[in-house]
Amino acid sequence: MARYDKGHRDTTRRHILDIASTQFRESGIAAVGLAAIMSEAGLTNGAFYTHFSSKEDLVRAVLLDALERREQRHKDNLENGVALETTIRDYLSPRHRDRAATGCPTAALAAEIARHPKATRDAFTGKISDIIALMAAQMPQGSAAERRRRAISVYATMVGALQLSRAVNDTQLSEEILADAAKAAMHLAGEP
Repeated sequence: MARYDKGHRDTTRRHILDIASTQFRESGIAAVGLAAIMSEAGLTNGAFYTHFSSKEDLVRAVLLDALERREQRHKDNLENGVALETTIRDYLSPRHRDRAATGCPTAALAAEIARHPKATRDAFTGKISDIIALMAAQMPQGSAAERRRRAISVYATMVGALQLSRAVNDTQLSEEILADAAKAAMHLAGEP
């Protein structure tokens, strides 16, 4: 039996997570099988179970990882004084729209997550709540409850607009959706 370098297991798990994350966001969770993920990872199907107990376990891990990365961006923006307007404009950009495989997991996967087991939805809910709290903290005005209400509206506007902009096959309409939603989200956030 071959011995692997220290950290090999963690590196392999990370590799599987990255591939699954890209494939899930690009094609949808239901459309992606474990065989496709493992094939792209250059591993056997049996090796999957060394790292995850099931596809649902992988889905949860992918969601937590991708949402933690997005949460870290919000934390960095908050710590560095980046205006919420910048976050909104970056999110609702043609570049983000065109890169679903590496973009926001919420916009790419929310409709599917609604049909997953409670444990997966609980993980998703916790991370979304954290992101909403960080967005509320970026808002300069209003009580904590008011900023939270506005952050929920802003985030829902952003996610929904990104989903619509990806779904339509008219480029002009897609760009209108992004631009108009960005204006609406900034208005909701109290940005000038």
